[in-house]
Amino acid sequence: MARDDPFRNFKFRVEIDGIAEAAFSEVAIGETSTEAIDYREGTEPNHVRKLPGMTKYGNITLKRGVTDSQVLYQWHKDILDGKIGEKRKAVTIVVIDEAGKDKARFVVSECWPTKYDPSDLNGKGNEVFIELLELVNEGIERRA
Repeated sequence: MARDDPFRNFKFRVEIDGIAEAAFSEVAIGETSTEAIDYREGTEPNHVRKLPGMTKYGNITLKRGVTDSQVLYQWHKDILDGKIGEKRKAVTIVVIDEAGKDKARFVVSECWPTKYDPSDLNGKGNEVFIELLELVNEGIERRA
């Protein structure tokens, strides 16, 4: 019988509106949760029913080394300039297996940057200069 090993978390690709954007060193996918609402009618037994309420989608955090590209910063600046309606994007996070094949896709809809954070600089260090982009979204779907 063939083994069904889990995917590794270090091989992935991020596509923004279908375009493979420069490599990211880290992607954090926020959790999705649905509130439970207590409900009881007067004629029911002495316990409440649970009904689904509002669903909340956690933010997506992308980290990568700073390069000459200003694409992510410009996207954030467009939001600051009030262009949110036209600058929402679909972001797809693709998990890749050890053979290099796409295995799982997380399609995040209606994303826009809520935070842009270039990392600190330190004259004594030798780390890579990292930029962080945090995205809000209105839904996430896992596809094969």
